[in-house]
Amino acid sequence: MSRQCSSAGFTLIELMIVVAIVAILAAIAIPMYQIYVARSQVTAALAEISPGRTAYELLIDAGVQTNGTYENVDNLGLPAATPRCNITAAAPTNGQGTITCAFVTSSTLLNNGHVTWQRSSSGDWQCISPDLPSNVLPAGCSNN
Repeated sequence: MSRQCSSAGFTLIELMIVVAIVAILAAIAIPMYQIYVARSQVTAALAEISPGRTAYELLIDAGVQTNGTYENVDNLGLPAATPRCNITAAAPTNGQGTITCAFVTSSTLLNNGHVTWQRSSSGDWQCISPDLPSNVLPAGCSNN
């Protein structure tokens, strides 16, 4: 009586090739994922401070120029801190002012960074963030 051995498994080299392919894919995917997460946090931070622009404009239209009014972000309808950032604002000087979110997250890409809505003297708002990498900034934001 002869017995036939049937092979129903993978060889060691096949398993090593699969592990190598998975490692290469992970090496590519993890940094891209970190950039994606950082970009989404910057976008969320902008969304948190954006409602303050309307209140800021209303205060300017009312002729309020004192810094204490703007430094208390409650007057802009914003919380002073969120799980994502600490929010500050500066009174307008010659029509120019800012609303800033300083990140408190532990992400290495956002470490000690901030994103700011900056008002020009003509009343236009621009998103700027000089200390964040440009690849995590949403469309319309600049490093200047």
